[in-house]
Amino acid sequence: MRLRNLLLVATLIAVAASGCSRLTFVRPKGGIREFDAPKSEYRVSDSKATRQRLEEQDSLGLAEQRLRVGDLKTAEQEASKVLRRNPGSVGALTLLAIVADRRGQSKAAGAYYRKAAELAPNDGGMLNNYGAWLCGNGFPAEALVWFDRAIAAPNYNPAGALANAGGCALQTGQYERVETDLRKALALDPTNAYALVSMARNKYRLGQFMDARAFIERRMTAAPVDPGVLQLAADIETKLGDRAAAEKYRQRLRAEFPDAAAASSGESARP
Repeated sequence: MRLRNLLLVATLIAVAASGCSRLTFVRPKGGIREFDAPKSEYRVSDSKATRQRLEEQDSLGLAEQRLRVGDLKTAEQEASKVLRRNPGSVGALTLLAIVADRRGQSKAAGAYYRKAAELAPNDGGMLNNYGAWLCGNGFPAEALVWFDRAIAAPNYNPAGALANAGGCALQTGQYERVETDLRKALALDPTNAYALVSMARNKYRLGQFMDARAFIERRMTAAPVDPGVLQLAADIETKLGDRAAAEKYRQRLRAEFPDAAAASSGESARP
């Protein structure tokens, strides 16, 4: 997998934040594919700049590979090595952001994401990544500005940024743009998991529980469930009066996510 694909899944391996979840809405179709970081072949005739570029590609490929298997130390070392040679490497910055996120160093991760976005102002993936960090860390209104930049970026499929924008607008109470952005996202990517769950939440907020059920069922077939999805599904069925279906989802929540089930006991779905 080329590094650019990694940049679009920058926070898949981060812990899910409430609301604007970076776990689900920047994932490209097909997810993370196998990658064995092959070494570049150098020729005597290669210039110093060419050799340096190939060495950087090797280091980034190795960092990506080690990140996938949870070796944060090596991933950080390789990405840092690239950044020392090339301070403008958005790939290295993004890898370091992921490592920081994995370690719970959210502030450091945000600084890396922002610098990558500033260095690549026309790269929708970089703009979307920073917007996702902002929305997941308590700055949803500011995040919308970066999502809008990503949506307008050239040569970028804006499905993920549109989904992010719709879900983030739901947090800020900018309801006039929620469904517009989410429907645009789903028109481009009908299985976008974050857009689907955000639509379900918005329909729940509006009291349109049959529509909410339809969207949450689509969400559950689009990607593996998380505690929030199961809790929302249970709450929707409760509102529809189907106690058996609601209990089925709660049983799954208790069986698959016991810690989350204990923490959410007695809570209801939030828009």
